[in-house]
Amino acid sequence: MEIGAQLYTVRDLMQSPEGVRATLERVAAIGYKHVQCSGFAFDAKELKAVCDSLGLGVRLTHTDPRRIAADTDAVIAEHRLLGCRYVGVGCLPGERTIAGARQFLADFTPAMRKLQAAGMKLQYHNHAFEFERQPEGDDIWGVLVNESDPALLGFTLDAFWMQYGGKTVPEHIRRLGDRIDVCHLKDMRLDGDCHLFAAVGDGVMDIPGIVEAFREIGAEYAFVEQDVCYDKQPLEELERSYRYLQGL
Repeated sequence: MEIGAQLYTVRDLMQSPEGVRATLERVAAIGYKHVQCSGFAFDAKELKAVCDSLGLGVRLTHTDPRRIAADTDAVIAEHRLLGCRYVGVGCLPGERTIAGARQFLADFTPAMRKLQAAGMKLQYHNHAFEFERQPEGDDIWGVLVNESDPALLGFTLDAFWMQYGGKTVPEHIRRLGDRIDVCHLKDMRLDGDCHLFAAVGDGVMDIPGIVEAFREIGAEYAFVEQDVCYDKQPLEELERSYRYLQGL
C-alpha cells in the first residue's frame, strides 16, 4: 500500500497557480509520491505538467458529482490526461436518506459503466452519517455496499469518520475487503466531548491496526487527510503524518 497526500488538507494554499506549484513542491519534498486532488480548481494539463516535474502521480480525485453524472465523457478525458484511474465522490449527493442512497446508485450507474469501460472506477467517500440507523431500519452504508455492483463502485474508506460513526474500523475494513481500492488516514484527538482532527499518530485511533487491515485487504493507496489543522500548519501536519507512517 502506497502512502499519498490528500491535497484537501492544504487546499487554502492552492488557490492560485503559484500556490499550487509551491505547495506541491513542499509535498514532494516531504517524500510523498502520490496525491489526491480535492478542494482546489485546476486545469488537468497544467496540473499534470507540474506533478510530472516533481515526480508526483495523481491517483484519485474528488470530482463534482454533477459533472460525473452529466458530463462523464469530459471527466474521463480529464482523468485520462492526469493518468488517474479513480474518480471520487466526496459525499452523497442529494438526500441523506435510504431513498437518496438508492437514487444515487440509480442515477450514477450509467456514469459508472462508462468509467469502467474507460478503465476507471467511481469511488465513494464516507463520512459518519452513512452509519446512522434510518427509520426504515437499515443505514445508508448498508444500501451503498449491498445494493451496488462491486465491479462499478469502490469505497474511499475514511477511517476517522467510520470510527466517529461508532464502527470498529479494522473489522469493517476486512469485511469490505476488495471493495476498498483507496482509503483516507487521519487521527482523532479528544477534547471533552469534541472529536478533533489530528495528524496520524497524534490521536487515539488504532492506526497500526487500521494500516495492517488496509494492507491485508490489498488497498492500493492510503491518502493522509486532515480536514482542519486548527492552529497548526497544514504542511507540517502532512509531514508529521508521513514520518509516523514510514515507521509502520
